[in-house]
Amino acid sequence: MKNQSKEVDLGKDPVGRLLFTLAAPAITSQLVNALYNVVDRMYIGHIPENGAAALTGLGVCFPLIMLISAFANLIGMGGAPRASILMGHGDEKGAERILGNCFAALVALSVILTAFSFLFMRPMLMLFGASDATIGYATDYMEIYAAGTIFVQLTLGMNVFITAQGFSKISMMTVVIGAAINIILDPIFIFIFDMGVRGAAWATVISQAVSAVWAVRFLCGGRTVLKLRRANMKISRAVLTPCVALGLAPFIMQSTESLLVLSFNSSLLKYGGDIAVGAMTIASSVMQFAMLPVQGLTQGSQPIVSYNYGAGNPERMKQAFAMLLKSCLACTAALWALSMFCPGLFVRIFTDDPELTATARWALRIYMAGMGVFGAQIACQQTFIALGNSRTSSFLAMLRKIILLIPLIYILPHFFDDKVFAVFFAEPVADIIAVATTVTLFSREFRRLLRSMRAGSAPRA
Repeated sequence: MKNQSKEVDLGKDPVGRLLFTLAAPAITSQLVNALYNVVDRMYIGHIPENGAAALTGLGVCFPLIMLISAFANLIGMGGAPRASILMGHGDEKGAERILGNCFAALVALSVILTAFSFLFMRPMLMLFGASDATIGYATDYMEIYAAGTIFVQLTLGMNVFITAQGFSKISMMTVVIGAAINIILDPIFIFIFDMGVRGAAWATVISQAVSAVWAVRFLCGGRTVLKLRRANMKISRAVLTPCVALGLAPFIMQSTESLLVLSFNSSLLKYGGDIAVGAMTIASSVMQFAMLPVQGLTQGSQPIVSYNYGAGNPERMKQAFAMLLKSCLACTAALWALSMFCPGLFVRIFTDDPELTATARWALRIYMAGMGVFGAQIACQQTFIALGNSRTSSFLAMLRKIILLIPLIYILPHFFDDKVFAVFFAEPVADIIAVATTVTLFSREFRRLLRSMRAGSAPRA
């Protein structure tokens, strides 16, 4: 493929420089996205008189929002690697069919998800922890957010196709533009127009709408290699089904996050009360924020691995994975060291309460005990997705959270006198078992794939 207007050449540029050129905007996007979510909550928390209840109401919306976003990953993060593989194989028309089918599927899913949200909004919010005091704020926010579901789906689902072509800066701008608009509109709608939680929801929907228009307009314009065409929007089972199968792994990873939070919090509340739940909130927040660079690295590596797999270039593919693995391990090893030796550095960001600080310090050490090797899990699992291996990537997505972690949260307290310790200890146990399993599977499958490519076997998308 001739990369006439692309920022990078996925088939020729030096792999090391290429990875960090693509990863830097992806990491920036992750950090900006996290920042504007935090700012959103800060504004809502400072609403006069009822800020605390409004903030709690927004908090119970989070699992439902994560579920809606997970469907964008199901389509976009399943379709984008397959499109990259076909681009590497020289089949741009096939890649464009994937783009068109995924666009149509996201629009159809938006209609279904919007209807589902309005029909089952209240019972789902109550399930996720809303009370009589907070349900009003939660429904005020979700009614507006649900109406803008199509913008969320198109922003998240289409932006990955921009990244997959090597346009990392354009992809970053999709996020940055939306974040900037949201941060500007939040105080205007919440305080100046006195719209409260509804104002925050409108700010979010408007910012997502602008991001969606930006992404779709780029994919219809002259710079893009893969163009969004109406002729490719008729959904074909043969085209879409493999994308959905590959997207199951990121879908499972995101959609099960709310189930994981419920499992941790219910067990910790039972054995340690509110202080233990607060410590878990701090520990999980540290992990989520600190893992953003790793997620950016995997996003940067995906187009390189997928494209060179499709192009039949095993050496560049191997180089890209080796650099991703080393970078991910460096990040998670640094996080492990800081958590073990300087846990207070993280805890002080979230609380000054002496009791919560004391609990969170030792809880963070336990929770992060397996983090030093966790970079290998992420690098291998995301490379399986980049290679189009839907079966293995879906299994690994379920392994850590569903097969290992959630059962361990309930099983380990039966074997330890300190029940709170046992609940936190479930995380490193699951991490280490998952890493060992993933690395073993990946080593076997990757070596086999490299041998077949060197023997001249053409990859199939």
